[in-house]
Amino acid sequence: MTSESLHPVPAPARRTVVAAVGTAGLAVALTACGSDNKSSDSTSSNSGSGASASSGGTGGGDNAAAGGTVLAKTTDIPEGGGKVFASQGVVVTQPIAGTYKAFSSKCTHQGCAVKGIANNVITCPCHNSQFSATDGSVKKGPATQPLAAANITVDGDSIKLA
Repeated sequence: MTSESLHPVPAPARRTVVAAVGTAGLAVALTACGSDNKSSDSTSSNSGSGASASSGGTGGGDNAAAGGTVLAKTTDIPEGGGKVFASQGVVVTQPIAGTYKAFSSKCTHQGCAVKGIANNVITCPCHNSQFSATDGSVKKGPATQPLAAANITVDGDSIKLA
C-alpha cells in the first residue's frame, strides 16, 4: 500500500455544496414559474412594468374567457398606495390616477413579504427596504435589486392577474 491511498480524497467545501443545492433549487423554482404561453396574449403588453388602466374591455365576469384571475376592483387600490395579494404573491399599486402596476410581493433582500404601500412607496417590514410603486426600483436598501414586475390587465373595473 502506498502512502497516497491512506489519504482521503478532499470533499467539496460545505459552502460549495450549499451553493450548488441553492442554485439547483433556484433553477427548479424558475422553471416552475416560467411562462406557460399557450398563445400570445395581446392584452398583457406591459413588458414587465405592470399594466395601465387604459386596457378597456367588455366587462363580463368570466375569468377564463377574460384571461386571468380577478384580484380586485380598481376602487380597491388607492391612488398613491396599493394592496398586497399574499396568496398570489403580488402587490398591485396605483402610482397615478388610473394607472395600475403589479410586482412580486417578495422583497429582493431576504424574501420577506412586503406589507405597507403609502406615498408611492412599497415597504418591506423585515429590514425596511423601500421600493417605488411606479416601477419597483429600490428607493432605500438594504435591498439592491428591484421588485420583479408582474403582469396584470385592467378590464373595466376589474384588475386581473394575467
